[in-house]
Amino acid sequence: MIILDTEHLWPVLSPVKMLSVLVLHLIPRFMRFVFSRMRSLLQVSYTSWFLDAFNYAIATNMDVLNLSIGGPDYLDLPFVEKVWEITANNIIMVSAIGNDGPLYGTLNNPADQSDVIGVGGIDYSDHIASFSSRGMSTWEIPHGYGRVKPDVVAYGREIMGSKISTGCKSLSGTSVASPVVAGVVCLLVSIIPENKRKEILNPASMKQALVEGAAKLTGPNMYEQGAGRVDLLESYEILKSYQPRASIFPSVLDYTDCPYSWPFCLQPLYAGAMPVIFNATVLNGMGVIGYVRSPPIWHPSNEEGNLLSIRFTYSEVIWPWTGYLALHMQIKEEGAHFSGVIEGNVTVRVHSPPAQGERAVRTSTCVLKLKLNVVPTPPRSKRVLWDQFHSIKYPPGYIPRDSLDVRNDILDWHGDHLHTNFHIMFNMLRDAGYYIETLGSPLTCFDASQYGTLLMVDLEDEYFQEEIEKLRDDVINTGLGLAVFAEWYNVDTMVKMRFFDDNTRSWWTPVTGGANIPALNDLLAPFGIAFGDKILNGDFSIDDEQSRYASGTDIVRFPRGGYVHSFPFLDSSESGATQNLLLNSGMNKADSPILGLLEVGEGRIAVYGDSNCLDSSHMVTNCYRLLRKILDFTGSNIKDPVLFSKSVKQDMPLYEDDNHLSSRRTDVNFSVYSAVLGKDLICRTDSRFEVWGTKGYNLHIRGRNRKLPGYHVIGLGRGLNSTIDTSNSRRPKFTEKNKGDYFGNRYLGELDVPELVASQWLVPAVIAITGFVLFFSIWRIRQKRRRRRRSMSGRLANL
Repeated sequence: MIILDTEHLWPVLSPVKMLSVLVLHLIPRFMRFVFSRMRSLLQVSYTSWFLDAFNYAIATNMDVLNLSIGGPDYLDLPFVEKVWEITANNIIMVSAIGNDGPLYGTLNNPADQSDVIGVGGIDYSDHIASFSSRGMSTWEIPHGYGRVKPDVVAYGREIMGSKISTGCKSLSGTSVASPVVAGVVCLLVSIIPENKRKEILNPASMKQALVEGAAKLTGPNMYEQGAGRVDLLESYEILKSYQPRASIFPSVLDYTDCPYSWPFCLQPLYAGAMPVIFNATVLNGMGVIGYVRSPPIWHPSNEEGNLLSIRFTYSEVIWPWTGYLALHMQIKEEGAHFSGVIEGNVTVRVHSPPAQGERAVRTSTCVLKLKLNVVPTPPRSKRVLWDQFHSIKYPPGYIPRDSLDVRNDILDWHGDHLHTNFHIMFNMLRDAGYYIETLGSPLTCFDASQYGTLLMVDLEDEYFQEEIEKLRDDVINTGLGLAVFAEWYNVDTMVKMRFFDDNTRSWWTPVTGGANIPALNDLLAPFGIAFGDKILNGDFSIDDEQSRYASGTDIVRFPRGGYVHSFPFLDSSESGATQNLLLNSGMNKADSPILGLLEVGEGRIAVYGDSNCLDSSHMVTNCYRLLRKILDFTGSNIKDPVLFSKSVKQDMPLYEDDNHLSSRRTDVNFSVYSAVLGKDLICRTDSRFEVWGTKGYNLHIRGRNRKLPGYHVIGLGRGLNSTIDTSNSRRPKFTEKNKGDYFGNRYLGELDVPELVASQWLVPAVIAITGFVLFFSIWRIRQKRRRRRRSMSGRLANL
């Protein structure tokens, strides 16, 4: 589904027509009629309308095409592939990045495509306009990292333009900034002699001229301004002497350049961390297609540079005009105590077929300069691991918003990443001295002995059985802290949110709730913890901090000895409607448990039923102070006196029967959207290098790691910074316990080493004895049958 913004397009573009440069509004009258109809359809458009317009642009050999449109669906393949066809036909496409700012992760398609010039908006004081969408791109999540967008910014606030009828009016929006850049492109096209335009000008060379000539603004980071404010004269100087070549954007990653290099400049590298991924764009001005025939090379500037280990993932075929180069960077173990700056260059050679009249293959070497801060490995208690792997976003599925109070944004499409809609939380944790790393692979792919806390927020996916078992062992035996922030989940409410989409001509229904509570309950079952299906709303205060509970869920299972905080809320779920009618009649609101804290084995667990207080997308009040106290507990066992008051300690466990727990939807094929169901458990390129292509740490106990082509099978027992001896590590399988198991602490806190050791030989011994008894019984029965046959044959012979 593409959302069209035509309000600002025509007045700004109407004066633009020069040489052979055409823009979208020069499409015939029937297209104007189409666009006028869009306004009456609440600015909702059909993909097919744009396909017709794009075909017209190709047929008429346009040079420049401006699109003041956008939408979040980068998986609308007919649209996306037609944009590729447009640029492959040497049409320079300029597009507005979107008006969903100041939120991060809100780039609109097609401006978020690498072959399109994406434009953000600024005011006349060179400040990023509040409405201008921010990066990064979210196509690559969870296994990779987003690209830098927008490409450039231009004036887009209170720009004077002509009305469709007569006169002038003030206009604002990236829909205005985009035509400004389209006009700049038109002027730049005009300086190239007409007989040489097709040889020199193309989407890549024009983007090179714009980003290399842009003026970097002071203050905004790269995901707000891209290369900076478009500069016509500087770009003119670049194009005047331009020779076809390839380049990398951004061409520099400098950890000392803050805030422009945010978030990289905010957290230095250190040994033992998950790889830091930087995703750059390769611009190939030599031709529509190019090839990278050999891997990129890291050239350190000094001896310290050898402490940096880089692996690359990249486009072997660059088409149309652009590709990607992703750097996966980690510090070697010998750099665990190093503090300083590492500098050097990454080079990659791009080859393109010869142009018309040429014989030799075109070749160009791209350079990416690196300047990286490195610090000694932080203490375990200050290291937090963010679970990105189990997050599902729109597109492709209808993933509903987390706060049901928000009516104008029905989809969860901002990426749910530390550097998109959780970027304020990321900044806060860094200011508090925490180091936050991202895990885009299953939970088997990290070494729990290196981290104080695993932070799981607003997760929608399922879990492998191996993940459930490993997490249980990580918490109980390895001392990993676990902090879970859940969301609402109610099947009746999801059914009510169903709607008919005119573009796809199909019914859309949520594939899960704000979070996947049935899956989370499976993950937390070994600890006796479960969430319910209420949708709770209301204000409350904890430790003198006023907070808003926005469409959160409740806790329905929690072990004895834990600490549970309950507050009076209204249940807005479909099943809670009757209850609310009674409450409105004068009854008091019932207290609902929403926060639980528990010590279990060597580890600690904290669960909270709402994540909106961490998500900057639709936040009413934040709960950063509560988060810090939770991390102090899970990572360092520091107990806040209010959170651990004797008045909230559980003398008896919370318990709801299984038939009262949330159930999965049976009318949705969740495997279409899941990275777990029907998929292989494998550690991907966001994991530590030593587990790439394997199933993860210590899984050789259950069987040989699955081998990927090009990777050796690695027998891994520990992480690189191991301080705890686990050569005799135990990973028992667990089975579902009955009700009695949850009421005692034997299943949790008193699960000691002898019990675990016994579980390894007792079960095989029982199976062996049972098999022997069964074999002996069968042997005895067969012996009896043989005796009967012999006696029967003797009697027949006598007859």
